[in-house]
Amino acid sequence: MFLKDKAAIVTGGARGIGRETALLFAHAGARVVVADFDKEAGEKAARDINTTGGQAIFIQVDVTDRDNVLAMVEETKERLGKIDILVNNAGITADAMLLKMTEAQWDRVIGVNLKGVFNCTQLVAPTMIEQGAGVVLNASSVVGVYGNVGQTNYAATKSGVIGLTKSWAKELGRKGIRVNAVAPGFIISDMTAKVPDKVLEIMKEKTALNRLGEVQDVAQTYLFLASDYASYITGQVLGVDGGLVV
Repeated sequence: MFLKDKAAIVTGGARGIGRETALLFAHAGARVVVADFDKEAGEKAARDINTTGGQAIFIQVDVTDRDNVLAMVEETKERLGKIDILVNNAGITADAMLLKMTEAQWDRVIGVNLKGVFNCTQLVAPTMIEQGAGVVLNASSVVGVYGNVGQTNYAATKSGVIGLTKSWAKELGRKGIRVNAVAPGFIISDMTAKVPDKVLEIMKEKTALNRLGEVQDVAQTYLFLASDYASYITGQVLGVDGGLVV
């Protein structure tokens, strides 16, 4: 089992990629915290994991609230005894063209997608340093590498996550902590449900594999990066995009 006896936090773990990652980690032997703002969906995700043979608990968290994140970290340590893996998966979109984007749209996306990653990692890192080991995995995006029309705020956060990933890999590597990011392309999920079918078809045609991604494609990448099979990989941004940008 790839993650036997590991303790993992997956933010945004109630739905989509986060839910699939939590489920996959649990079935790989980890005890998982499904961390999400959505209490009903988060409790269901944890329950589904437990009823299929995994071990999971739900902790409600608002990643933009430092006190809330600190409470999540303390509860995780109290209930699981340690934190081996942090997956900063929580993320939102609030799309608009530059000239029409409101300050509220900008602030909301920056708060969850960038400040949330900072909050969670800064408050989990001391535990990993004390343990002498840990893995941090961050959700970037192909949009963070190449930009996208109508996603100024989202692209800014996902580019920012790449900078955080590389900086933290340099800072924390000697402490035994690996930090990597994944950059998904167009993945069939709640987030892409808002995208018109004709746009998704165009994206499909642009990928070398001629298909859109599935949530398990990203979850399996997280699993590899979290495992000891990736023990000499840090500071990297791994594209999971079907060859969209080849």
